[in-house]
This record gives sequence, structure tokens and C-alpha cells, in this order.
Amino acid sequence: MQHYPKPIRELIRGLAKLPGIGEKTAERLAIHILRNSLNDAEALANSIVTVKQKIRLCTKCFGLSDDVLCEICRDASRDASLLCVVEQPADMIAIEKSGAFKGLYHILGGNLAPMEGVGPGDLRLRELFERIGAQGIQEVILATGTSVEGEATATYIANQLGGRNVRTSRIASGVPVGGDLKYIDQMTLKCALDGRHVM
Repeated sequence: MQHYPKPIRELIRGLAKLPGIGEKTAERLAIHILRNSLNDAEALANSIVTVKQKIRLCTKCFGLSDDVLCEICRDASRDASLLCVVEQPADMIAIEKSGAFKGLYHILGGNLAPMEGVGPGDLRLRELFERIGAQGIQEVILATGTSVEGEATATYIANQLGGRNVRTSRIASGVPVGGDLKYIDQMTLKCALDGRHVM
């Protein structure tokens, strides 16, 4: 990298700070940007600045938004009685891409991880429980990850909702569609068997 002029070295260093981008990939990206037109480079730079200036968290679900409320929370056709709880905005986007859910979301901002010092007060749990009490939610779907922390978070929320007049469910986990059983890990198979349903 020391053979490049200083501006290119700085661009490579900046790109290498992005998650999943090593020095070699950063170098390829920097050379690609250099080969593009000035207009393309300016458009890329402007889009980065615009994202930093305009994107905020929705005040209702804590998803990414360019307004006070995100598009999903503003959409009157969504089923406001269903609330899907996820860890991060990317989880909400993944569910939305599936097209399988037409309710609202609540993004926790992580999951419980006592070993890392993340407790209930570090997540948006207070806001979740306030929403459930104030907005007539009939079902809370817990869609946290299947890691130990994700399961612990789902269990904690389910326990807290135990005395309320709201149905609490957990997304199914197990064998993926098209998956071959001999290649599935033991924990996934256990979850699939535990979560089996009548046909």
C-alpha cells in the first residue's frame, strides 16, 4: 500500500474500516472509485453524507427512517394489533423482504448479554412494554435470534408479558426449506423437533 500516493492510501484506510472489508478489498474498491468518473465519485460521497445527515431512528419502532416515523409505522394498512420484536433494523428488513408479515415492529437495539454487561436497562424494553400497554397490541411475536442471548431475551420478554392480556409467540426455528437433514447441525435439528406442528 505504501506505493500508492497519499490520497489513495487514505481512501484505502478509510474503506478498510468498514465491516467485512479487508485491506485487499479496500484497495480494489479504491482503484474502482479512482477509475470511475468524478460525477460518480461525487454522487457516492454525497450519498454517504446524506445518510449521515438525514437518517435517524423512528420514534415509534426505532427502525431507520428519514422522518419522525418510518414508512412502516406511517402505513395505515398495517395490522396494528401485531407487533414483531427484533434485535436490529437489519432483522426488520429481512422479515419485510420475506413479505410474510404485515404488522408493526419494535427494535430492541440488541439482546440481553450479561457476560458483556448488557442488561434489560440497555435495551428498548421499557418502550416495548409501554407500547404494548398503550396501543392495543393483541400479539407480540418474538423474533430475536436463536443464539443463547437471543433466546434469553425472548424468554425474558415472554416472562414480563405473562400477566398481561396479550398473546406472546416465538418465531419457529429449525430445518431450512430445501435443507438436507444429514447436513443440519444438532442444535438446529433439536429446535426443529421441539417446534414441530400438526399437519
